[in-house]
Amino acid sequence: MKQPTIITGTVGMDAHVIGTKILSRAFREAGFNVVELGIMTPPEEFIQVAVETNADAILMSSLYGMAELDVRGFKEKCVEAGLNDVLLYIGGILGVGKHDFKDDEVKFKALGFDRVYPPEADLKAAIADLKNDLKARGRT
Repeated sequence: MKQPTIITGTVGMDAHVIGTKILSRAFREAGFNVVELGIMTPPEEFIQVAVETNADAILMSSLYGMAELDVRGFKEKCVEAGLNDVLLYIGGILGVGKHDFKDDEVKFKALGFDRVYPPEADLKAAIADLKNDLKARGRT
């Protein structure tokens, strides 16, 4: 059975590293091949590395509230690069100011993300989600 490859990192100008480090470690311990891009990663770099590694999923973290600007058009760029079937996950503090996470979830799913998580997301649930999503696509 193929070990799924995932790309992790903090998107855009976000320099919050702890979340992506925890995420990467948890997925690595769960049996995933994790390619960790680190902080302040341009969206195009996620795509380039996903193409190079034939990644199964891209997991983006963002805690500075500007993720919508960072990922606008991201799904379309993935498709242009031949990543039609790559799973897209994003999580963190995705908007500025006081707002309802449900609004973020709707907004980011409309932008092409398969899963959207709040900052206090349960990592075990996210790992289970990814395993189930990969299985549903025949990628495991």
